[in-house]
Amino acid sequence: MSIAVYPGSFDPVTLGHYDIIQRTSKVMDRVIIGVLNNQAKKPLFSVEERVEMLKNVTADLPNVEVQCFDGLTIEFARRNHAQVVIRGLRAVTDFEYELQLAQTNRVIAPEIDTMFLTTSLKYSYLSSSIVKEIASWGGEISEFLHPYVEERVLQKYSEMKKVRR
Repeated sequence: MSIAVYPGSFDPVTLGHYDIIQRTSKVMDRVIIGVLNNQAKKPLFSVEERVEMLKNVTADLPNVEVQCFDGLTIEFARRNHAQVVIRGLRAVTDFEYELQLAQTNRVIAPEIDTMFLTTSLKYSYLSSSIVKEIASWGGEISEFLHPYVEERVLQKYSEMKKVRR
């Protein structure tokens, strides 16, 4: 059975992420989305909220599951018996960093490969940070997110505005 791990913070999960997940699910028997619980970052959503959103968004993909993790991605991949770590590339600027990670991971765990998928041209500019910036100023984000995630993002910023008043 071929198993892939797709790690990230997914804060929030965008249609670009979903594109990578969906395409990976077509070529791998099992896809495990690893939601990184990074203590150094201040995410908009808790790790539990991000896991829940990803489960909702990927409910139509039977071979996809969602887990949270902390620590090294390569160790998460090992624990899940993955043969492949999936990484999305939006632009050439992503490549140098991702290549360094892939080569380092290959030294640590030679049994696990990294597979790069270029994002669809439609989402090549898209990032969670851009979506959050637009949403924080009340901009339109429906082109970037699954409707359920859009609702959650708008709700979160609405709650944050109430707290500031």
